[in-house]
Amino acid sequence: MSTRHVLGHDGSNIDLDKASGGGRYSILQDHAPSGDVKVDHLPDLVPKWEPKSRGGNKNPYEVWGKKYWVMDSAKGYTAEGTASWYGKKFHGHKTSNGEIYDMYAFSAAHKSLPLPTFLKVTNLDNDRSVIVRVNDRGPFHGNRLIDLSYAAAVRLDYHKKGLARVRIEAITPAKGETYTSADAVKETPQALPNKASAVSKGADASTPDLVFTHLQLGAFSSEASAEKLKQRLFETFDTSVRVEVNKQGDGLYKVLVGPYKEINELQQWQGKLQENGFGSPVRVALVP
Repeated sequence: MSTRHVLGHDGSNIDLDKASGGGRYSILQDHAPSGDVKVDHLPDLVPKWEPKSRGGNKNPYEVWGKKYWVMDSAKGYTAEGTASWYGKKFHGHKTSNGEIYDMYAFSAAHKSLPLPTFLKVTNLDNDRSVIVRVNDRGPFHGNRLIDLSYAAAVRLDYHKKGLARVRIEAITPAKGETYTSADAVKETPQALPNKASAVSKGADASTPDLVFTHLQLGAFSSEASAEKLKQRLFETFDTSVRVEVNKQGDGLYKVLVGPYKEINELQQWQGKLQENGFGSPVRVALVP
């Protein structure tokens, strides 16, 4: 979900506290802010030409023994890959170019784009897009392409899942120009699994009227425990798994994987989860 970043006040120093996730950070494990975060009221960013930041553009720079090179220009840059997000742990702390990270603004961290750079980021699974301003370095975990602020993740609707497949496109207005686009930010709401009760059935149960859509891996009275299991699933399967924590009418937080349209796919995942030590997932049907 979140990742680690590098801070360079003058472009030459590495903040090892930040890179290691320890030290000056009062929160050990990054997490989302409490409660629902609404971003509909946030104005869309309007990209404009900006000079390169004094900090965060050292070229090359090194993190954990690996060197990274900063691009001379972002013009024409596009890429597809995995996006994560970072939140409360880093909120209020300095970014790599010396600004203050605000998880409620549309910003991002990237390993090689010049700071700052404006990007259009599109969630390939639901076609939602947002414009962000890159002012931080990272992510340095796994094969992540970009780390978005929590607000940007909410706008793209993957804040609960933690990871998303995205396409990023640099927006590079010339000096004195301001980027405008009527469809720069568009949203196509995607129907999410409803919050109706899950009907649990044993693996061999046969109920013709039910269509099993999900696998339930656990039910917890503590939301934190459910989120912990969710994180384990992401760490094991990365973006290949679709997982959510669904609070039911009985007050339990149920960890569900799915939905699956085909029973064969559901069965394959049932076996895959068992092989990776996630117990015996229970087939469930979410009913309206």
